Amino acid sequence: MESPLVLGTLSFFIAVIWGQPLIALLRHHRIGKQVRMEGPDSHQEKTGTPTMGGLLFVVPVLLITGALNLANLLGFTLIGKSTLLLFFCLAAHATLGAVDDWLGLRGRGKGKGMSARMKSGFQFVFAAIIVGILYFGPPDLYYVGVPGITQWVPIGWLFIPAGIFIIIGFSNAVNLTDGLDSLAGSISSISFASYGLIAHMQGQTYLAAFCFTVVGALFAFLWFNAHPAQIFMGDTGSLALGATLALVALMTGQWLLLPVVGFVFVAETVSVLLQVASAKFSRRYLGRDIRMFKMTPIHHHFELMGWSETQVKERFWIVGVLSGMLGVALALWNG
Repeated sequence: MESPLVLGTLSFFIAVIWGQPLIALLRHHRIGKQVRMEGPDSHQEKTGTPTMGGLLFVVPVLLITGALNLANLLGFTLIGKSTLLLFFCLAAHATLGAVDDWLGLRGRGKGKGMSARMKSGFQFVFAAIIVGILYFGPPDLYYVGVPGITQWVPIGWLFIPAGIFIIIGFSNAVNLTDGLDSLAGSISSISFASYGLIAHMQGQTYLAAFCFTVVGALFAFLWFNAHPAQIFMGDTGSLALGATLALVALMTGQWLLLPVVGFVFVAETVSVLLQVASAKFSRRYLGRDIRMFKMTPIHHHFELMGWSETQVKERFWIVGVLSGMLGVALALWNG
């Protein structure tokens, strides 16, 4: 376990050192957040805060992961197996998010970013490539761990649609959660740490090393993203974190536990789906617009109930820690 922890500490220092220059660079080029007008009034003061801050943790993780894979190619087995697929997943989704962030700031329809259809198309292509490699290449991942059952359960080709759904779903789920200072970053760090522990228990040192490298870099991001935030991760960070977390879960075989470990992400997504469904149903059958929540994603609902932004974040963080603990416990139960 010493290698993952050392790499996590290293990634923190690299990211925290490069954080202030990145913020200055983003400010210089006026790459600032556009806050939606229908959001809580207290969020209007965030307008102009540098976004695309996902670069703060993505770049150090890619540098460290790339260096370790290069060492593997040169014959130095520092962490064991290759993590190039994780490298590709993080880099591809960060690039997609960066393009979306940039178009939202500099594109023709400022504030809108990439079209939903185009973004979804790229997400599907990336997910299909990743899951295809997992399924058809070594170590032929076509199984799943089920709590209470000591043997892995083979599911054959169903792994492909399930894997694609999970990667796309969690990529969007983290994106929806990224709405309060340090919320998405703190919940993501808990989730990666939880799966890092699961990977360590399975003897997958290389996967645990990657997870804690991400955790360390996220801690550095949270240093600057703590309320009041100096920088936002944007789609550059949120799309990359969600997709990569899903890939880590698939590589451990414990992806049924992802809704447990990432319970906050699931709750945020379900709240949006329920809000849309309740509005459509009420307009169609009741003749008026009735919504289940004051505003979604659900963290805004609690803000409008009177909770401060810090209270929402801290209470969601507590739920995230408990969810991560439960997920690791269930993985142990699976054996």
